[in-house]
Amino acid sequence: MARVIEGKPHQIRMAVIVLLAEGHLLIEDVPGVGKTVLAKSLGRAISGDVKRIQFTPDLLPSDVTGVSVFNQSTREFEFKPGGIFAHIVLGDEINRASPKTQSALLEAMAESQVSADGKTYQLRQPFMVIATQNPIEMEGTYPLPEAQRDRFMARITMGYPARTAEVAMLAHHAGGDQLATVSAVTDAASVAAAIRAIRAVYVAPVINDYIVSIVDATRQHPDLRLGASPRASLHLMRAARVEAALGGRDYIIPEDVRALAVEVLSHRVLPTVEAQVARRDPGDIITSVVSSVPTPARS
Repeated sequence: MARVIEGKPHQIRMAVIVLLAEGHLLIEDVPGVGKTVLAKSLGRAISGDVKRIQFTPDLLPSDVTGVSVFNQSTREFEFKPGGIFAHIVLGDEINRASPKTQSALLEAMAESQVSADGKTYQLRQPFMVIATQNPIEMEGTYPLPEAQRDRFMARITMGYPARTAEVAMLAHHAGGDQLATVSAVTDAASVAAAIRAIRAVYVAPVINDYIVSIVDATRQHPDLRLGASPRASLHLMRAARVEAALGGRDYIIPEDVRALAVEVLSHRVLPTVEAQVARRDPGDIITSVVSSVPTPARS
């Protein structure tokens, strides 16, 4: 993935963490910084099926989930799967669609299934939604409500590449489509097996208490009018499991939790009006929250 996404190792690592933690990723950034390339390269790396849904104001929920079509030869209705039926689903510019269409993702994201015409269809595993939205151009958009943002395990920004990385990108792309150079290093079945193995990473009671203390501190912080939800505690624990596994451990340490707190919590909180006027970034507030919570001592 790093061959086509220059100078963004942290963003690539976060995408892998969210995939292995059975979560979904929200990418907020300006156009042209590699959001779509990140999703497509991840799908190629795991030899998975990748589908892109371009969210527009006229997109219907059935375009996402699928629709039943009458078959003249069999005289029966047949279900035609929508774009959500893939291993990696890229919801491009998700805030351009209506709330009704945005909500078509909710069941799939929460339960890995789609209900249509009285039937339930299971999605293939692994399953991950990578949604992008442009925070600059707000005309004609429908901002994601807080309840839907809470469904995403983590939020990242791509940011502009460093000068040297951008120069290297020009040199590499002069040879054609760089996505074609991304070769699979595993397959979907192996990723699903890794996900099952990561569920066995040990979480000590003191770590659970530490996670809840951090999340509860966001609910008491004077700069926040809305703190993180209980779902945030669960997502932070799952992400920390993957961080521990990538570090070669079968147990979580406090450093795993702290390393992911900003990406997992910052998009779930709402700053107060005073904090917004003072231009306090939610990520900086979460950093201060984590610093204020005592780290459990190792026994």
